[in-house]
Amino acid sequence: MRRNRQREIWQRVSRPLSLLQWRGRHQDHVSAGKAAAAAAAEPVPLPKPDPAAAAFFDVDNTMMRGASIYYFARGLASRKLFTMRDLAMFAWGQAAFRMRGTENSEHIGSAKEAALAFVAGQKVAGIVKLSEEIYDEVMADRIWHGTRTLALQHLDAGQQVWLVTATPVEVARTIAHRLGLTGALGTVAETHDGLYTGRLVGNLLHGPAKAEAVRALAQREGLDLARCAAYSDSINDLPMLTAVGHPHAVNPDAGLREHAKENGWPIHDFRTGRRVTMIALPAAAGAGALAGGVAAGIALRRHYRA
Repeated sequence: MRRNRQREIWQRVSRPLSLLQWRGRHQDHVSAGKAAAAAAAEPVPLPKPDPAAAAFFDVDNTMMRGASIYYFARGLASRKLFTMRDLAMFAWGQAAFRMRGTENSEHIGSAKEAALAFVAGQKVAGIVKLSEEIYDEVMADRIWHGTRTLALQHLDAGQQVWLVTATPVEVARTIAHRLGLTGALGTVAETHDGLYTGRLVGNLLHGPAKAEAVRALAQREGLDLARCAAYSDSINDLPMLTAVGHPHAVNPDAGLREHAKENGWPIHDFRTGRRVTMIALPAAAGAGALAGGVAAGIALRRHYRA
């Protein structure tokens, strides 16, 4: 009996529909669609654009735990394009550099030279592809959710949100794209016919250069800097922070925390307990961020081989 009943149902379902039956079922589909649309909740209104205001976020230790270029180097090491020894040498150098908390022209010059040694002759498309892969593999889990929430609040207010970092602009753009931000300002390497020439356009986007980039973008976009906000963890970004009307300290170093307190700036600290100590090793500061694990390691390796 059960099998007969199943066979009867199957024959009824598989039987070709008459024109009247087809029209009836089509009407059922239309009715169902209209009913679903009518029952849908009203969409949340899109924010009214606020074209005169924007927010600028540093990346390393502000938007991301540690240094973006360090993680990029780790990704290259996993692909055998960069050795773990190079990576360890870079991490040690960055830790010592951060503890000293100072920068000089010799260090900045070495960083620039190492960066140029790395990019010369490389395909731009290849670096972009690698940055996308490595972000998904290594960097995505290191984004500070608290900082991203701050960025999304500006987007929700209809404002542009830009990353500003000494990291190469190709890597910076990948991070901005993955986070759904407006874009990124980063160190720009000169290119020709899709290849890096081995020269920078200008200098490293560090310290005062960040402030100049923000001012140039504000002029291009018609932004009122008095209405803009900036976020950073480092006293080295004081020029950028003071270029806007609403500076914020995020996971600040000692110098920036003191300055923020003295000037009544908002302080956001998303670090807790042991994590504060753990992020120090891969943290890159200032000019060292561009050279990073990639360029610095290659330059050192060439030096020792010579």
